Amino acid sequence: MFNILVVEDNADMRELFCTVLADHGYNSIPAKDGMDALEIMDKEYIDLMIADIMMPVMDGYELTRSIRDAKYDLPILIVTAKDQFEDMQKGFRLGSDDYMVKPINVHELVLRVEALLRRAKISSDKKITVGSTVLDYDALTVTIDGVETILPQKEFYLLYKLLSYPNKIFTRQQLMDEIWGMLSETDERTVNTHINRLRDRFADCSDFEIVTVRGLGYKAVKKVE
Repeated sequence: MFNILVVEDNADMRELFCTVLADHGYNSIPAKDGMDALEIMDKEYIDLMIADIMMPVMDGYELTRSIRDAKYDLPILIVTAKDQFEDMQKGFRLGSDDYMVKPINVHELVLRVEALLRRAKISSDKKITVGSTVLDYDALTVTIDGVETILPQKEFYLLYKLLSYPNKIFTRQQLMDEIWGMLSETDERTVNTHINRLRDRFADCSDFEIVTVRGLGYKAVKKVE
C-alpha cells in the first residue's frame, strides 16, 4: 500500500482528501502544516506528498524547498487556491511535480496521484523483479529462486530504493534523508553499515550487485536483463 502524505491546514479539506485516497486503496497520512509533515517524514516512509501552499508555521513552498534541498525525490503535488501563473511557476521551480487549483475535483486528484506514482517508476503492486529476484514492498521480503527472506525494514527500503533506479547513483546523504528521515540524527556511517549487510546477505546473488562509486555514493547494477 502506498503512503500518501496530505499536508493541508484546513481540517475538512484534509479529511476529504485522506478519505478519498483511502477509498482508492492508499494509506493516507494527514499533516496540518509543513513542520508537521517533516516530523512525519522522519518516522514514516512516504511515497508521494500532496501539499497546500498557504499554511501556518511552514507553507507549501518552504516545505517543497526543504525536501528538494535535501535531495529527497518523492513526487510532490501542490494543491492550492493560488491560481496565478507566477504562483504555479514558483511551485514548479521549487521542485513540485504537479499543480492543482482549488476547488479540487477529487476524482482528478486520484488520477494525478496515479500518474505521478507511475512516473516515479513505482510499480502498481509494489514489487520489483530482477531476474529470479523479487522484492515485495508490503511484505519486506526478497525472494530468490523461490526462497523468501524477510529483511529488517531499513535494509529492505534501502535495497528497494536502489533497485527501483538501477545504475542511478545515490549519495549517502540522499539515502539517509529518504530512508531514515531528514531530521534523523543518525550519521552516514549507518548507510555504510546497512550496505555492507546487504552485500553479505546477497553475496551469492547472480541478479544484481551494489556498487560503491568512489567519492559519490552507491548504485545497484543488474547482472541480468
